[in-house]
Amino acid sequence: MTTPAIDSLIRPHWNAVFAMTLAVSALIIADFLPAGVLTPIATDLQITEGQAGQTVTVTSFCAMLSSLLIAYVTRCWNRKTVLLILALFLSLSCVVVAWTPDFFWLLSARVVLGFALGGFWSMLAATAMRLVPADDVPKALAIIFGGSSFSSMLAAPLGSFLGQFWGWRTLFLMSAGVGLAALAWLWAALPALPPTAEVRLRTLIDVLKKPLFLVGMGGLLFIFGARFALFTYLRPFLEHQTGLAVNGVSGTLLLFGAAYFVGNGLSAGLMRKHEHLMLRTPPVLLSLIPLSLFFWGSQPIATAVIVGIWGLVFGPVPVAWSGWMARRAPEYAETAGGLYVASIQFSAALGAISGGWIYDAPGSLGGPIGLLLLCFFSWSMAAFVVNRGLRRRKWKAVMGESPQPTTWLFCISITKR
Repeated sequence: MTTPAIDSLIRPHWNAVFAMTLAVSALIIADFLPAGVLTPIATDLQITEGQAGQTVTVTSFCAMLSSLLIAYVTRCWNRKTVLLILALFLSLSCVVVAWTPDFFWLLSARVVLGFALGGFWSMLAATAMRLVPADDVPKALAIIFGGSSFSSMLAAPLGSFLGQFWGWRTLFLMSAGVGLAALAWLWAALPALPPTAEVRLRTLIDVLKKPLFLVGMGGLLFIFGARFALFTYLRPFLEHQTGLAVNGVSGTLLLFGAAYFVGNGLSAGLMRKHEHLMLRTPPVLLSLIPLSLFFWGSQPIATAVIVGIWGLVFGPVPVAWSGWMARRAPEYAETAGGLYVASIQFSAALGAISGGWIYDAPGSLGGPIGLLLLCFFSWSMAAFVVNRGLRRRKWKAVMGESPQPTTWLFCISITKR
């Protein structure tokens, strides 16, 4: 009799691939919704916008812990069971957010979402590789992360636009409905996926000992921390400083998402020809974004153009950094992927904390100016860290020889987050 693990390699489970796509999209929607409805949440719960932004902080911290530990904690569990539990956590979180009476329950619900988010993302690539034959894995990953990228593009602007008609609580109930649909589909479509490899906590240490790996994680933290610090509070900035109404805010957020989607799509070709430049150049260009908003942030058209350029330039960043980290530890691709997710979630938490504290600073311009200076400093530091690391060795020594196919699969799997 064919075992489930081997059978999943022989017979493709495309229905399960599409179920995974819906689940990832539901996670992205739930994760990004606060950015589009931050002001209504703060008003309804009678808290500041900086405090409301801490919903991103707690989610990111819990996602970071989950991405690092879930493979070890659930090492003896069937992976289907684990994924179903994580999908249930997603729906439960959104229901609690929709009915929350105060800030405490809001944060508690986002804690649950964080565990689901980090766990699901860290297991995604390995699961996809067991659902279809090896030759079809790139296609499966393209389907899953294509849905992720599309959802990330629409979540915040659609939330901002629809929230004015239906209310932010209704949007979270709808998000819970999407999560329940994904849960049902996963239950019906996923085959049994028993654990296949030994998982040790020691592996994390082995990866962190790789040359320049910690340097790269530092650059990753800086550049993504600045991104989340500014994007989390972009709606309040557009409302208070640019003077945009809800429709204008929604359009600007959609422009950012569309530009990011385009930049991410162009990154594959850019990486083939200019790999080293994709690490060095974006932090330098991105450091100009907050300065541009400082001078022209009160002009709607100029602000929209700046936000669009921001999304376009930032689009290739996840691809470049994920490829760099994968090449540092090709023999530990899954563990490196967990560290990549953990680094981004940690940077999101730090960005939300620092951005919220600065944004709530007294004075009509004190908060926004401080926030823009924080982004300038962070992106400049990211460029410094990257250049310092690349100067220590020649580029060929840093990137290694031609990566193995599994390394490229890893790169594809984590570029959309």
